[in-house]
Amino acid sequence: MAALSSTELCIKYVLFIFNFVIWLAGTGVLAVALWLRFDKKTEGLFQVEGSPSAFFTGVYILIVAGALMMVVGFLGCCGAIRESPCMLGLFFIFLLILFAAEVAAGIWGLSNKDTIVNELKDFYKQTYKNYQDTKQEALKEALRAIQYSLQCCGTTGTAFDAAQDTCPTKEGLQILITTSCPAAIDDLFNSKLHIIGGVGIGIGVIMIFGMIFSMLLCCAIKRTRDIV
Repeated sequence: MAALSSTELCIKYVLFIFNFVIWLAGTGVLAVALWLRFDKKTEGLFQVEGSPSAFFTGVYILIVAGALMMVVGFLGCCGAIRESPCMLGLFFIFLLILFAAEVAAGIWGLSNKDTIVNELKDFYKQTYKNYQDTKQEALKEALRAIQYSLQCCGTTGTAFDAAQDTCPTKEGLQILITTSCPAAIDDLFNSKLHIIGGVGIGIGVIMIFGMIFSMLLCCAIKRTRDIV
């Protein structure tokens, strides 16, 4: 059995490092999703009748995505380091499925952008209203997460909003007037759509290189094993 060439060995270790990073990222995503699902501050959202379903869906999507990333990373790492054509083949198939899913999600997202924006704004407004009515800690944490990530406050963006205790800390005139969260959601999907698209294209390119490298390594391993 012949040994791999220096170029093929380089591909092998690049693929291993690439998949180890994917596995770490998947572990992080899964950990965050499980924390959101079972943390004392947010688990109440899953138990309150009439709570917005978008939060549940997002958390469960994160759990599935994190688990898939861990499986793909594991197959890629083990397949590369153990020089297993079977594992590399499974890695290629999983990566191809994820790539197809990303393309489909991107097309669906672009064609339904306005619907998605409106649903997110409705989700925020409903969560905001529910918190005003019930003052539940779980809803408060959900509002905090949204408002701190978007750097917005309430439905009007003024000091007259009733849920000021969930808003990011501001100074000076920003205490009186800041960005409303519905406007921040609009801005995220309209003025920053090119950034979201760029990130998606970048992930797609990385997946393509991952599939190419896995097939190159798989073919090289089979070739070396065929040579006596």
